[in-house]
Amino acid sequence: MRLPRRAALGLLSLLLLLPPAPEAAKKPTPCQRCRGLVDKFNQGLVDTAKKNFGGGNTAWEEKTLSKYESSEIRLLEILEGLCESSDFECNQMLEAQEEHLEAWWLQLKNEYPDLFEWFCVKTLKLCCSPGTYGPDCLACQGGSQRPCSGNGHCSGDGSRQGDGSCRCHVGYQGPLCTDCMDGYFSSLRNETHSVCTACDESCKTCSGPTNRDCGECEVGWVLDEGVCVDVDECAAETPPCSAEQFCKNANGSYTCEECDSSCVGCTGEGPGNCKECIPGYAREHGQCADVDECSLAEKPCVRKNENCYNTPGSYVCVCPDGFEETEDACVPPAEAEATEEESPTQLPAHEDL
Repeated sequence: MRLPRRAALGLLSLLLLLPPAPEAAKKPTPCQRCRGLVDKFNQGLVDTAKKNFGGGNTAWEEKTLSKYESSEIRLLEILEGLCESSDFECNQMLEAQEEHLEAWWLQLKNEYPDLFEWFCVKTLKLCCSPGTYGPDCLACQGGSQRPCSGNGHCSGDGSRQGDGSCRCHVGYQGPLCTDCMDGYFSSLRNETHSVCTACDESCKTCSGPTNRDCGECEVGWVLDEGVCVDVDECAAETPPCSAEQFCKNANGSYTCEECDSSCVGCTGEGPGNCKECIPGYAREHGQCADVDECSLAEKPCVRKNENCYNTPGSYVCVCPDGFEETEDACVPPAEAEATEEESPTQLPAHEDL
C-alpha cells in the first residue's frame, strides 16, 4: 500500500528529526580476540591446578595414564570452558586454532612457556610483543624496553597496527615524551629518564615547585616582587558580578553567587549581608527578616470576621470555614441563609407556567 504524499512527507520529516542511532560497540581487533582466548586459557590453568582424574584410585591413574597436570583430559576441560555458547567469535577462533593449542600443550609448552608469545605473536602473527608495533613488529619510539621514555603510549604497541609514534602522558611532550609542557618543570633528567613535575598553580611556566619559581604567571595572577600573587577580581572598581549577586574570590579566578532571596543587592552570603530588604522584609538584628503583617497594629485584613495568615514576604486574608465571602464581610452561615430568604422571589421556570 502506498502512503498519500502528505503522509509520506510527514513520515520523512519525523525520521529526520529522530536522533541518530548510537554507534555499534567497537569490535575487538584480531589481536584482542587472540589475547582474550589466551587469558581464558590461563584462567583455565588456574581453575584446574588442584584437580586430578577424579577416580577412586588416583595414584594408579596418574601412574598408568600419566599425570593429570599435563594430561589431555585436563586440556579438554580447559578448552570446554574457554568460550560461552553465545560468543560466536570466540568459538570460531577456537574451532579454527584448536590443533595449535593441542600441539603447544602436548609438545611445545616446555620450550615456549609464554602461550601468548607463541600463539598470538609467533604462530598466528596477530599481535606483536610489548614495545613493538605494526605488520613487522618494529620497536616503538624510544625502544621496545621503555617506549616513549616511559612517559607515553606507543601507537599500536603490542599489535600489528599503529605507527609507533608517542602519545605523551599529561605534563610531557616531544617525539620521545622527554620534554615538559607549560605548567611543568624538569625535576629529573638523565640519559635514561625524564621526570616532569607540576608547577605551582600560579605559574604558567616555572623552574621549580613554588610560586617564587614562576617564569610567567597564569591568568588571574600577577608578578609582584618576583612572586606570582592572586588578583582579587572582587576588589575591582567595577564589580564583575550583577546587582543581584555577590563576588567570591578564588585562587586565580572568582565566582558570582546569588544573593539571599530576602535581599535587594548584597555584599555576601545570607540575609545578614543584604544592602536593602525586599518588600515584606525589614532589618531585624542586623539581617532581613519577614514582617508579620498580621501582627501589626493596623490590620491588613479589613473585612468583618476575616482571618489573616502571614506568609514569607506577604500575607493572605481568608474567610473562616463555613462563612460566605462577600465584598465587605465574611458572613456566618445563619446570616447567609437569612439573606437568601429576604431576596426577591425568583420567577418560576418556563415549564411551570
